[in-house]
Amino acid sequence: QQGELNSFLWTIRRDPPAYLFGTIHVPYTRVWDFIPDNSKAAFHASSSVYFELDLTDPYTISGLASCPMLPPGGNLDYIKLILPHWMTPDQRGKGLYADYLFNAIAGNWERKRPVWVMLMVNSLTETDIRSRGVPVLDLYLAQEAERMKKRTGAVERVEEQCHPLNGLNFSQV
Repeated sequence: QQGELNSFLWTIRRDPPAYLFGTIHVPYTRVWDFIPDNSKAAFHASSSVYFELDLTDPYTISGLASCPMLPPGGNLDYIKLILPHWMTPDQRGKGLYADYLFNAIAGNWERKRPVWVMLMVNSLTETDIRSRGVPVLDLYLAQEAERMKKRTGAVERVEEQCHPLNGLNFSQV
C-alpha cells in the first residue's frame, strides 16, 4: 500500500487508462529497485510512452550539450579577474593562488555558464562518478520503450529545458 502511494504514478481514468509517471534524473540503477510494481506494470501495459524530452533524438542530445555553453565569445575570464578579491587572507597565507583555485574548481569549463559549472561541480561525487555511463531513469525507460516497439514522444523541447537555468542572472546562482 505505502509503495503505491510513493510511486509517482498518476492514473487518468478513461478507456483505456492513461498514466503520468514522475521520473528522476539519476542513474536508473540507483532507483529501479525502489520503483513500485504498479508503475512498472503501467509502463509494460502501455502502447505509447511520452517523456519530458526525447533523449534518443540526436538533436535533443546536441541541444543539451550546447545548453550549458556561454554565447560565442563568452567565457569566465571575469571570474579569474575577481577570484583574488574573493580569497581570504588565510588562503593567501597558505600559499594558495587564484589561478590554482580557479583551475581546481573550473578547469576546462571556462566556456560554461556559471549555473552549469555549479551543477557540474555538484555532480563530482563518488556516487556520481561511479555511475557514469549508466543511463538516467528517463533514458532507460525510453530505450526500453523503443526495444518494446512502443510509440514514444516528448512533451517538451530542449530549448524549454535550457531556458530556465540559462535565464538566471548571476545573483541567483
